Amino acid sequence: MYKNIEIKFNKNYTIEKDKIFNIFNVFFDNEFIFDFTENSVEIQIRSIDYNNLQLHVNRSLSNDALNNDSKEIIKKIFDAVTAIKSYGLKGNKRVYVDYNKERKVQNRKEKENKRGQFYYTNGNDFSLKNNELPPNYENKIICGDSQIILSNLPDNCVDLVITSPPYNFGLDYADTNDDSHWETYFNKLFSIFKECIRVLKYGGRIIINVQPLFSDYIPTHHIIGNFFTQNKMIWKGEILWEKNNYNCKYTAWGSWKSPSNPYLKYTWEFIEIFCKGELKKQGLHENIDITDEEFKKWVVGKWSIAPERNMKEFNHPAMFPEELVMRAIKLFSFKQDIILDPFNGAGTTTSVARKLERKYLGIDISEEYCKTAQKRISQTLL
Repeated sequence: MYKNIEIKFNKNYTIEKDKIFNIFNVFFDNEFIFDFTENSVEIQIRSIDYNNLQLHVNRSLSNDALNNDSKEIIKKIFDAVTAIKSYGLKGNKRVYVDYNKERKVQNRKEKENKRGQFYYTNGNDFSLKNNELPPNYENKIICGDSQIILSNLPDNCVDLVITSPPYNFGLDYADTNDDSHWETYFNKLFSIFKECIRVLKYGGRIIINVQPLFSDYIPTHHIIGNFFTQNKMIWKGEILWEKNNYNCKYTAWGSWKSPSNPYLKYTWEFIEIFCKGELKKQGLHENIDITDEEFKKWVVGKWSIAPERNMKEFNHPAMFPEELVMRAIKLFSFKQDIILDPFNGAGTTTSVARKLERKYLGIDISEEYCKTAQKRISQTLL
């Protein structure tokens, strides 16, 4: 099965067909086939390495051995392939047929309603009315307790919350302890998250980057997930942040080569995503800034991103990388949306938000980190 494209000619061309066939011969492997008729070229395509195709086209257009008519036809073939916007990705190739083939559920919507889609949100009292963020909080880095600061904001005034709270691992954060009793830790964390839910707009999203403390056997991501669903938030999904970090090659002594108590090591963290009230977020089409290539790659629930390399520069022990924040912001918000990070740390979220033409509010308990975040903002070019 192929995707068929026909390019009709509106004038008579002198086409060097053999030369064109030779240029594209590398793609012939039954994946990219074309033939000429009197007034058109017919293309059959299943998949193609688009970057390689572009490279061959550019070379052919600068090839003095080809006449201008042949070059024009090559450009038309390339433009026709480029114009195909519906495709899947497999390795380096764009796949144009059967990429979305799957077992279809008959009467899917009816069955979703019967099961009770996100039934756990029934009875929520979320207001549908969104409010403006007060001007004195817009595009600000504020030092203080997020619970107290957020309590001064009106309901439904923030579009997206993205944060990575302290993990309670015992890391050396500036001005804060990271080794509280778990009950104390979660009580404080959830008091801040309750404020985040309250100030989030109807249809807004909350994104939490978290890693469980495996040595304490505390499934932090599950506990946080349970908190949000119990507070009537819709679980949008989960992304695995694969860090490809194989720096933990030991195993706990006492369990070496024994099933008695093997200690599992992980190279990824979790990104949990929740929605308030409904899955669809309202926004202007002209404020969408994600490309088709980005969208196709990022909706896959596993992001392979290297950890932040500049933590020493910012004197912070646990920063997420700008790439992670950039993907989350572009995938889940519009330009001019208000982005909140209640654990802003050294300011990665707010810096990226500014770069991406979003408004921001960053809060952190550490004066040192707030100064760093403000410095990064001042150095961020729009």
